[in-house]
Amino acid sequence: MGDRYLDLVNHGFAAKVAKQLGLPRPVPLRRYVPGQPLVDGPLLVLGAGDDADAVARLLSGPAGGAGGPVLDGWDLDVHRRPTAGARYAAVVVVLTGLTHPSQLAEPMLAAGSVLRELASAGRIVTISRAATAADAPAVAAARQGVDGMLRSLAKELRGGSTANGIVLADGVPVQAAAAVALLRFLLSRRSAFVDGQLLTVDSEAGTLPTDWDRPLAGQVAVVTGAARGIGEAIAATLARDGATVVAVDVPAAGEQLAAVANRVRGTALQLDVTAADAGARILEHALQRHGRLDVVVHNAGIMRDKLLANMTPDRWESVLAVNIGAQLAINEALLTSGDFTAAPRIVALASTSGIAGNRGQTNYGASKGGVIGMVRATAPLLAPFGGTANAVAPGFIETDMTAHIPPVTRQIARRLNSLQQGGQPVDVAETVAFLASPAACGFQGRVLRVCGQNMVGQ
Repeated sequence: MGDRYLDLVNHGFAAKVAKQLGLPRPVPLRRYVPGQPLVDGPLLVLGAGDDADAVARLLSGPAGGAGGPVLDGWDLDVHRRPTAGARYAAVVVVLTGLTHPSQLAEPMLAAGSVLRELASAGRIVTISRAATAADAPAVAAARQGVDGMLRSLAKELRGGSTANGIVLADGVPVQAAAAVALLRFLLSRRSAFVDGQLLTVDSEAGTLPTDWDRPLAGQVAVVTGAARGIGEAIAATLARDGATVVAVDVPAAGEQLAAVANRVRGTALQLDVTAADAGARILEHALQRHGRLDVVVHNAGIMRDKLLANMTPDRWESVLAVNIGAQLAINEALLTSGDFTAAPRIVALASTSGIAGNRGQTNYGASKGGVIGMVRATAPLLAPFGGTANAVAPGFIETDMTAHIPPVTRQIARRLNSLQQGGQPVDVAETVAFLASPAACGFQGRVLRVCGQNMVGQ
């Protein structure tokens, strides 16, 4: 779906007028293209101690060294202190050693000194530790302070730049597979519409890929609601990353579904996800056609918006049945089958409406809030098998669904985030692919928003 305002304010006379009037001037985001460099330009790594040194070695060391992907470097131009005249593509601030809020000043002011020269579509990434009730008050204050600082910084950046944070649970090293993979994801253009977010790495679990361009090689992934929109983008992105995809959608979308499956060289399964045997049929198809099932992406969803005072039972019940009831039933079938036990990953589509709410969406908000609760409770059930359950919460994404929003409301919704534009289906797909990868097994029951930082305080 096109954003005509975005096009206008970036070209010709309209761009000059917008600048003179002080109108929002969002920058078209740069998205991932296979084979492109991880970053375009030098990186600055700030912070003291062993963790900061380890991150600098990872980023700057030669690729293909002994020790496998965890120890291999990324062969980037890394600076350890600001250099006059340098235009940095990214700044990584390592804050894992904080014991008092006063210690934030030195590294963050050093980061601030280079922000005016940050390259377009630049990246700021913090690496810190999670605050817990067991911490000394000063330690907890310092660690939690990173959260407020990072989210505030993300609102200050311009030019398509983003700021995000990696939060390590106690005992998780900075070299953990999930931490390394998340750092790469946040530095890359795969995370173009992820902004102002912090994601906690819960464990050391995970295996880094030997090929970063095909991290899902050899995996079989099911995507529900795959015939169009976000589901179609997810299927294409998983296939690009090496997965064999089973594309699932309702029989009425059969023609579109077959086209998607053919395009990604996968298989199609026409199925209503609310059917009592949906889970069994998904598993049977994957095992019979592909011999295994590694990833399930719950994307199928519907909207039937009404103010609660005008809500009808059919609108309420249909949304809850498709958006959360079907996911619960399919998961139960998979978990009790005995055939979904080889480091399985579940990635479910939630929504910012399930976190912050939205007028006229009590049914939808309930279903998407339910998804968040579901992955939090499902993750411990998969952990004994080396598996995970996590969620992706999109904000305003340019789809057929959002194209039906009244024009003025749609324009306002696009501008109410730090990047001042709507996301694209591929933005959600990139995040799903990251959480579906074997390297992401260190995340358990987490929610990663893909919203351009579109909520106050989030």
